[in-house]
Amino acid sequence: MQRPAQRERTTKVPEGKSTGGPVDAILLENLQVPAALGVTAGERALRRPVRIDLEIARSLVASGRSDRLEETLDYGAVYRVVETVAREGEHHLVEALGERIAAALLAEFEMEWVTITIRKSRPLAGVLDSAGIRMTRSRED
Repeated sequence: MQRPAQRERTTKVPEGKSTGGPVDAILLENLQVPAALGVTAGERALRRPVRIDLEIARSLVASGRSDRLEETLDYGAVYRVVETVAREGEHHLVEALGERIAAALLAEFEMEWVTITIRKSRPLAGVLDSAGIRMTRSRED
């Protein structure tokens, strides 16, 4: 029997992090939330949407076996935390927004680490489609 083709995107352990077994992850891609983000006050006042991808390392053994939401992360609850952080306060840099979202998720939910990608659409009109960051944070950081 032939093995199924492997997905292009594979979950990897961030550099410097070790696990005792396989790495499971929950992927939430292309969340869109408005954020007061930008270097100038005028840019922050626009509250334009940013696109966010999350990769959350968490064992999926219990939820995979039980088929119960209580054994895993509720996507809606994760979204609400991301939305609240993006909506509240002002963020000059995408990097700062990423740090704040990662810290809030690690504080609120049981997870080993989170990789967050944030893209800001059209930061330079007509010149650049998007700009952004990708960072991985864990409880030890």
